[in-house]
Amino acid sequence: MTGSDPRTASAAPLTGSAAPCWVTLMTRNLETAERFYTQVLGWSFRPGRLGADYAVAYRGEVPVAGVFAVSSAYHVAVAWTPYFAVEDADVAAARVRERSGTVAVGPLTLGKGRGVLASDRDGASFGLWERTEASASPPAPAGHAHAWLRLRTRNAFDAAIFYGEVLDWASGRPGCCDVAYEGDEVIVRCEGHPLARISSGAVEAAVDPVVRPHWQVQFPVTDLAATVSAAERHGGALVEERTGFGGTEVTLRDPDGALFAVTDVRSPA
Repeated sequence: MTGSDPRTASAAPLTGSAAPCWVTLMTRNLETAERFYTQVLGWSFRPGRLGADYAVAYRGEVPVAGVFAVSSAYHVAVAWTPYFAVEDADVAAARVRERSGTVAVGPLTLGKGRGVLASDRDGASFGLWERTEASASPPAPAGHAHAWLRLRTRNAFDAAIFYGEVLDWASGRPGCCDVAYEGDEVIVRCEGHPLARISSGAVEAAVDPVVRPHWQVQFPVTDLAATVSAAERHGGALVEERTGFGGTEVTLRDPDGALFAVTDVRSPA
């Protein structure tokens, strides 16, 4: 069994009441997903508060992701999706529509918050989350990052403007995330810690889902080769391997078809 790397010190945490983001997997079979990610990333699972079809993945005692099982009767893509924290889900959803994005679901009241499922104007899906009650989850320990994000989009500059206006990035408000244009990418930082990279070159009409605009969830791991091997042994598949600044990232497909990445890069920047 392999596991996600708890030593990734420079990335923004995705857990705790002040976390800028949360990641969720929409899948067809909860039991299959739990078994796969336990073997590949070393997670454990506990029932969530949103019903029998929802579970929370843990790394030790810290929650790292949510997993929803959806019926095949619902036309919901099997996919990993980031949910960005917002102060007001109605305001943020209106901003998405005003900027030619699409709001597919919500705002809906779910547990201790209100959620929205949306897509940007290039078709990349993402969520919005307004917390309406205090979090009971412990924050991630200092220097402990479980995942970060990469947006593959048509034009990184245009995407940064869209998300900046929807999510108040670079607004100067206390606690907001900042953006920096570094090389050919945009780096999003929250309280100085990198959260996401935005890169150009995606093709909206591409048949290959890896090439189409999408948010990619990346999990840092201690042993990349062992993680890929574990995924293949437990019903997953290697889709793409990329070597870039600082290391290698591998795109995998889980048994239900959801794409995610594992990487030996120590920071999303």
